[in-house]
Amino acid sequence: MNTYWQDVDVRDAFFDELYNIASKDHNVMFLTGDMGAFSLEKFRKDLSSQYINVGIAEQNMVGVAAGLALGGKTVFIYTITPFVTLRCYEHIKIDLCFHNLPVTVIGVGTGFTYGTDGPTHYAIDDLAIMRVLPRITIFNPSDAVLTAASAMLAYETPGPVYVRIDKGNFPVLYQDKEDFSDGLALLKEGRDLIIVTTGVMVHQAFQVADELAKHSVDAGVMDIYRVKPINEELFLSLIGQTNRLVTLEEDLLTSGIGSAVSEILVDRQKTLSVKRIGVPEQHFARYGEREWMHSLLHLDVNSVTNTILNWKG
Repeated sequence: MNTYWQDVDVRDAFFDELYNIASKDHNVMFLTGDMGAFSLEKFRKDLSSQYINVGIAEQNMVGVAAGLALGGKTVFIYTITPFVTLRCYEHIKIDLCFHNLPVTVIGVGTGFTYGTDGPTHYAIDDLAIMRVLPRITIFNPSDAVLTAASAMLAYETPGPVYVRIDKGNFPVLYQDKEDFSDGLALLKEGRDLIIVTTGVMVHQAFQVADELAKHSVDAGVMDIYRVKPINEELFLSLIGQTNRLVTLEEDLLTSGIGSAVSEILVDRQKTLSVKRIGVPEQHFARYGEREWMHSLLHLDVNSVTNTILNWKG
């Protein structure tokens, strides 16, 4: 395992790789809605002609990106998740997806990353709204290695892309230079059930699996890092030896990863017991650190473990 990745903020992992891409391809443009990151300073300084800060004008940023893409550029746009998705939704739908333009929307702060900033900064419904857009590809990486790879995956993907990235340091789950074209991976096999998850909750799933093992429950962990399109054939193959699935997410249950998985099972007429665990459908006026929010919503390790142990499916 390359120890370098253990100390890399996932945002820096993405933007360092994007810097390498843009250094070689001067048709790559980066737009920010007045949002920074440590590694972006190098991009702004060295590739100033490829860097535009449009200011706090996110909807305009999407329009500018569309114009640049129509002029032959490959464009990346970036700011806090709710501001670049919900605030810009119609613009993404019409300007980017309708015209199938090579623009990558980068939303920083999945789930309750910005929990202390309150409900305006929560990203618990962006996955639901973005995955219904035709032609868009969605990546939700879980560690620094995969986040860096997502920059190249987005660059090589034709048409619009949405990348959900967190911030901070997380345990490394993948090997450097791994092939991520499959879109998902079974990181831990499980005899009794498989926890299907994405993004930061992959780490939570491993902790839950460890707790379940103390109760003689052998739980596997699957990371779906390309949320759209999900690799259905591989997914069905990997779950072929189990009859119980748990989906775990830091998103609204209304239409997140649990819904995406359930849709596949229904369409393929697969009969499995499925337990969806995520954020209940409601508005939240509370705010606090991510771990506190998880405890409040029963998404902490102990609560999730108990939910699974008490599940009769």
